[in-house]
Amino acid sequence: METSEPVDLNFLACQLQRLTTDVASLRDDMQVLTSIVLRQDGTLTALLNETRATHGQIQRMGDRIRELETTAT
Repeated sequence: METSEPVDLNFLACQLQRLTTDVASLRDDMQVLTSIVLRQDGTLTALLNETRATHGQIQRMGDRIRELETTAT
């Protein structure tokens, strides 16, 4: 059987400090990852708006070309 060290307040304080540090590190990681996701979401939204604007621009250009073709004939 293994003999273990007695658990005293100093041991518990060290363990609590380690856990607090780990939780703070995880919180920082979570904030970084959340920021990355939000940036990507914003980029995707901006890309969708740009695609819609380009589609409208191409559609209007097609309308003008059709109008010119009907006027020319």
